[in-house]
Amino acid sequence: MNPSTIITDELRDFGDRARSLRVASDVTSAEIRRRLERYTFAQQVPLVDSLRDVADMLQRWTLHATHPRYFGLFVPGVHDAGIWGDALVALYNPQLGAWWHAPAANEIEGHTLRFLASVIGFEGDAAHFTSGGSEANLTALLAAIAAGYPTAVADGVGEAAARGAVYVSSQAHHSIHKAVRVAGLGSRVLRVIPCTATHQLDIVALRATVADDVAAGRTPLMLVGTVGTTTAGAIDDLAAIADVARDSGAWFHVDAAWGGAGAFSARLRPYLHGMERADSLTWDAHKWLSVPMGAGMFFCRRAAVLRTMFDVEAAYVPEESAEGEDLYLRSLQWSRRFIGLKVFLTLATIGRHGVAARIDRQLDAADYLRQRLTSGGWVIVNHSPLPVVCFTHPSLTRRDALPEIAREVAAGGRAWLSAATLPEGPVLRACITNDETTPTDVAVLCEELERAMGRSVLRAGT
Repeated sequence: MNPSTIITDELRDFGDRARSLRVASDVTSAEIRRRLERYTFAQQVPLVDSLRDVADMLQRWTLHATHPRYFGLFVPGVHDAGIWGDALVALYNPQLGAWWHAPAANEIEGHTLRFLASVIGFEGDAAHFTSGGSEANLTALLAAIAAGYPTAVADGVGEAAARGAVYVSSQAHHSIHKAVRVAGLGSRVLRVIPCTATHQLDIVALRATVADDVAAGRTPLMLVGTVGTTTAGAIDDLAAIADVARDSGAWFHVDAAWGGAGAFSARLRPYLHGMERADSLTWDAHKWLSVPMGAGMFFCRRAAVLRTMFDVEAAYVPEESAEGEDLYLRSLQWSRRFIGLKVFLTLATIGRHGVAARIDRQLDAADYLRQRLTSGGWVIVNHSPLPVVCFTHPSLTRRDALPEIAREVAAGGRAWLSAATLPEGPVLRACITNDETTPTDVAVLCEELERAMGRSVLRAGT
């Protein structure tokens, strides 16, 4: 048997056996390390042997995020097109930093990004793939610095750190918190704006905070709106944030890492109003477009600002071609993997309407989950149009009860969900991003929740 046969067999068989696997593994690090002791790297191991061994370890000892009953973070089941696309990229290994080095790959990515920009109604003049949303959000902040403080590129971010301010909601992704540190601004520039009862950024509080900062001599640097907060799936009032950004002269960035794909769905598109007014936007194809990680995307309305921040002179790189722009001149990465092929092939295989249908099926599955939970006495805490459900139960009064329920469900191996915290308190969180999740899978989750709650109640009474 050759290596390609092993990989082909894995791909062919995994979908059929996925539901028979435990969603979460029951393993210790000691057990895995004992298995790895044979790999001393002093002797060669035939590739077919090590491939079989690693495939077995991955099957037995991982949290299967591509399982239809994984109701956890934003890790979708992946379409075959994305898997084969990644394999083809590894084979040819194109370097996309400069257009002339990989013309076909650069044009395929550009074509794909222009299509996706049209889906969300974003009319920018720059876009590129990133390692993920964190890189894209950092790029947005760096662009905001270059736009608000052009001298920072040569002189450093001292003035921006002393006078600037960055505004996010209390439910925004914490990559923004990291970005202000990495960019050298420091956490003191961050303004965490409280949320409303629907977990959206409070526009009244935002306006008041911006006004206070301006009165104190600070300059609003960047305002961030979120499309699909990580815990509750809230979608901020993007049009209102855009108005504040316009009035204050700040850069308006939208973090649509998860929720951006909602633009494919006619049911969700109205909730995204205002996204098209952003100066920049983050969107992760690996969160809701059925492609393998990582496939982040960054869209920007002002390519010249990116060139201000990232342009360099490198004598060892040939002159830029008139045929296309070199990505290393307007982005953080230099050597670049052909990330976009898996997105291109998945879109080509499924089609625009196929993506919309898949998303709508997940919305239906989430609605069914809400119905099952409510009829079972659970209380829904969030009110997102996206397929994420946060819930609690009035009988579970101990603060550690909900995390205990999540652990019990995971230990059963039939389903997986997470425990989280919202301003209302601890919640259980179930998110649907898998095309294969059916009402039957939802029913299994509900059965496991009831089983886990029964065990928790019994323990509490002893």
